[in-house]
Amino acid sequence: MISKELQKRILSSIILIPITVFFIYQGSVFFAFFLSIFFLTTSYEWIKMNKKNSFRFIGILYLLFSSYLIYLLNHNFSFQFILVLIICIFTDIGGYIFGKTFKGPKLTRISPKKTYSGLIGSFILSIVAALIYIKYTSFGEATYLEINSMLLVKAIENNKLFFLIIILFISLISQIGDLIISYFKRLSKVKDTGNLLPGHGGLLDRVDGLIFAMPASYILFYYLN
Repeated sequence: MISKELQKRILSSIILIPITVFFIYQGSVFFAFFLSIFFLTTSYEWIKMNKKNSFRFIGILYLLFSSYLIYLLNHNFSFQFILVLIICIFTDIGGYIFGKTFKGPKLTRISPKKTYSGLIGSFILSIVAALIYIKYTSFGEATYLEINSMLLVKAIENNKLFFLIIILFISLISQIGDLIISYFKRLSKVKDTGNLLPGHGGLLDRVDGLIFAMPASYILFYYLN
């Protein structure tokens, strides 16, 4: 039987993914509008969460920087954008499923629910999901033009190990992002960053890994292209 917490994670993904995909395929202007709402909402949650410490301004600057690089990632590397989104989602789900199932030693005091089994599960599910995405995506000549990254093309075609390393890197950054936001929640003595998604917490709770993984991915694909 699926636990309530897992139901929340799956439901939040069901809500957020179609909305994100809709704005992606509507074009740059619509996606920029979507990111503006994204930035304003996460900034509001960040300010509210950190109203008693001095990290508010730095956090807003980072969210602005992150939103801008997310826009560039989608604009310049649309294929990779979806890939990174999938990796982040299944990193979160994999960590929860494996952590709850196998339990084991705690990973860090910053987030007491995080375990080493969850860490491994995050990597496993992110790899599986990314490979399925690659396998069932039309990878013909048109897709090569859409990918616009010789790094990823060569990794998929000639060096499967390097492609796995790319997936693991993105998943790792996503998990680090989760821990960073968990640290600030712990510092502010709050359970969630907000209550925008009833029963799920705030938007920042759901995209904590993504706001770190996507900027890092853009930098990776840009400089290694």
